[in-house]
Amino acid sequence: MDEEISEKVIIVEGTSDKRKVETIVSEPIEIICTNGTISITRLDELIDMLFDKDVYILVDADAAGDKLRKQFKREFPEAEHLYIDRMYREVATAPEHHLATVLLGANIDVYTKFLDRG
Repeated sequence: MDEEISEKVIIVEGTSDKRKVETIVSEPIEIICTNGTISITRLDELIDMLFDKDVYILVDADAAGDKLRKQFKREFPEAEHLYIDRMYREVATAPEHHLATVLLGANIDVYTKFLDRG
């Protein structure tokens, strides 16, 4: 089976964030992990690689996530930033319905079952 080429990319911090988002998103989308930090060299590679794609930044609502977000805002200003509620702190532990709502708000297709609080 050929993988569909995605025009959308979500950048997250860790593999647990990636796994969580993958279960919610219903369209082909590339998810890239920074593993919490990112070097200028790696950031430059990403910018070159992603210049023609819709890029979304989805990081934790904590000090490390804020630092990473600031770096992306500086080096990759065209990326769209998605925010989880600070009370959840981490993407990986945020409720599925909350993440689905955040992603849907950015015109990323999600499985509708995650939009229910049930």
